[in-house]
Amino acid sequence: MSNPCSPLTSRADRYRSRYRLQPVDIEDPAERRRGNPEHDRRLPVSLTCMEEVDLLPHLDGTERGLVVMMCGLPGSGKSTYAQALERRGYTRLSIDEVVWARIGHDAADLDPAEYEQLKSAVEQEQWEYLIRLMGAKVPVVIDYSFWSRAVRDRYKAAIESHGCRWELIRLKADLETLRRRLAARNERTGANSVTVSDELLERYFANFEEPIGEGERVIMQQ
Repeated sequence: MSNPCSPLTSRADRYRSRYRLQPVDIEDPAERRRGNPEHDRRLPVSLTCMEEVDLLPHLDGTERGLVVMMCGLPGSGKSTYAQALERRGYTRLSIDEVVWARIGHDAADLDPAEYEQLKSAVEQEQWEYLIRLMGAKVPVVIDYSFWSRAVRDRYKAAIESHGCRWELIRLKADLETLRRRLAARNERTGANSVTVSDELLERYFANFEEPIGEGERVIMQQ
């Protein structure tokens, strides 16, 4: 849960080179519309399937420059929700997927310091990409945890400074629900099934800065 807006260190620059972190082209939003079979085949498989009716109806992918910030702990359903928005036409930013693409396996297998350096480089890459997307007024969903109020505020300020609008979607679940979901998820492999130990989950849960009065939309998870 590091700061995506901090300057890259020289060590992080070396990770950018090592893992070939390159900016990607801005995809035509029309290709991301639900019902495009070529695009749907590229979407990772989620742990559960979220039906369109479960999404906030106004998040239909038609509002130019809308940036949806997912907010929640591991196992709360952020990626499932974000992937459903992706099928509606949003460009989805996911650190976990880029890290998986670079190393080809679960990031939990990396040395913690090595993972943090790689993650920092990916965060910076995606920050730069987000700026480009906002300049093009492409609807975006950011599939991060946004556990820190300071980071949430920084993103909101950047979004507003580019003439765009943000939505903060807080997916909330109690600790036992998260444990149950992660126990099932940890049996799977893939970019969106990064292993989270019970000890790590408890640390995340204790350190999570709950958004209150920040314009958040809270969706309870069971």
